[in-house]
Amino acid sequence: MSESLNAKIKSLAKKYSGEFISVRHHLHAHPELSYKEFETSKFIQQKLTEFNIPFEIKATTGVIGLIKGKNPDKRIIALRADMDALPITEENNIDYKSTNAGIMHACGHDVHTSCLLGAAKILNELKDEWEGTIKLIFQPGEEKNPGGASILIKEGVLKNPAPQGIFALHVHPGLEVGKLSFRSGMVMASADEIYITVKGKGGHAAAPQSAIDPILISSHLIISLQQIISRNNNPFNPSVLSVTSINGGFTTNVIPSEVKLMGTFRAMNEEWRFKAHELIIKQATELVQSMGGEIDIKIDVGYPFVLNDKRLNETAWKKGEEYVGKANVEETELRMGAEDFAYYSHQIPGCFFRIGAGNKAKGITSGVHTPTFNIDENAIEIGIGMMALLGAEAEVD
Repeated sequence: MSESLNAKIKSLAKKYSGEFISVRHHLHAHPELSYKEFETSKFIQQKLTEFNIPFEIKATTGVIGLIKGKNPDKRIIALRADMDALPITEENNIDYKSTNAGIMHACGHDVHTSCLLGAAKILNELKDEWEGTIKLIFQPGEEKNPGGASILIKEGVLKNPAPQGIFALHVHPGLEVGKLSFRSGMVMASADEIYITVKGKGGHAAAPQSAIDPILISSHLIISLQQIISRNNNPFNPSVLSVTSINGGFTTNVIPSEVKLMGTFRAMNEEWRFKAHELIIKQATELVQSMGGEIDIKIDVGYPFVLNDKRLNETAWKKGEEYVGKANVEETELRMGAEDFAYYSHQIPGCFFRIGAGNKAKGITSGVHTPTFNIDENAIEIGIGMMALLGAEAEVD
């Protein structure tokens, strides 16, 4: 039965791949920013209605569908896709280029949504051939704190019915199309946002003795903050602190009165994560004050680290080998990027895996969050099939 169902899913994924490549083109051409996915949400609702899959709305734009197979209480699996885009101006010369100025699906969420819609169609069509219930989670706001996952959890997405496990895929342009990758345990970092305002005393650039220069203070601060990592953290414990923005001043002959800094802190250890927050605040405050300035500092606590459940990961890896062949499955590398799938993975067993979307021969190599990001769309057929296979056959407690 299992081999037969696998073959049917594979056949239907191939049959419907063109349909969901077209879905991806529509979504890619009409991207929407985090928590503003109104048209995207309507489109998903329209598709689920076409497939005769019931759904409800949570977190304003989130769409939660439900498919019941045989013995619906026997196993409950959640499949999740994110659907928001990024504030990036697309540079690809393609027919389905973004039509929304300054907004682009540069992280592949259009692909994730298309794959889950395709999987939903297949699972609903084959619902007499698998056991349990599938909860479809089309999630808003993955790219922006506090993370749509955290909002959906607060609104009860992991209840009524309560999933025993959750799966999500993510396109990876660094992995060739046709391949999958999985990793057990910790797989991605926590992510916190740092906001600092350094206040000084403005004045003429030719008379620095009469000013308190926030640009000079900020330059010392940026260098000093790097020592939080290099001299307090165990070098075998991955961690990153990056100052990514500095804004102050407007002309050559004026020392400004304040400078604003922004940055990110990443960690893979919760104890170190919050100890580092204390060190950052203490060191920044004391350094700025010692140079005569004042400081406002805020650390916006973001997503925790992504934790892949061992058993769920092993199940998904095995299903991946069945679907694309053992030679095309590998271990995902540790990454300091962050994902709000982490919130689910700290509540219930989760598995977040990668699907190859790159193609060096075709020049499809641009990374996510870049204006030239794109995928080899053969990945969509694989993504549809894998999500359907996991929904139908993944083993959970």
